[in-house]
Amino acid sequence: MKPRSILIVDDDAELCEVMKQVLEDHGDRVTCAADGVQASKAIAEAGFDLVITDLIMPEKDGIQLMNEIRRKYPKIPVVAMSGGGHVPREQYLRIARGLGAHAVLEKPFANQTLIDAVEQTLPREA
Repeated sequence: MKPRSILIVDDDAELCEVMKQVLEDHGDRVTCAADGVQASKAIAEAGFDLVITDLIMPEKDGIQLMNEIRRKYPKIPVVAMSGGGHVPREQYLRIARGLGAHAVLEKPFANQTLIDAVEQTLPREA
């Protein structure tokens, strides 16, 4: 099976590393970006099969990143995640769904929930 190339975008470096390890153990190639600005550069340079993005981040947030992906790279599916902030996470995730997120994850989530979201969004090719 060909490994999928996944970009995780989150300003929580520890969470990003945990998610990266879970997905790499599952057979994927994973890159982390700390915010939407780094993610935009990474997508332009390498392209990805899937982007998993937090919605609340400094610089360029996940909503702005999703808008950019929809405009420039409409074939890249996006999974959005949020733990909330000043606004309840349900509102952020509803916005993400409206912008075309293929799946949404409420933080905190189990490792299997992450794997399931990736599998449902981007099934493996034989």
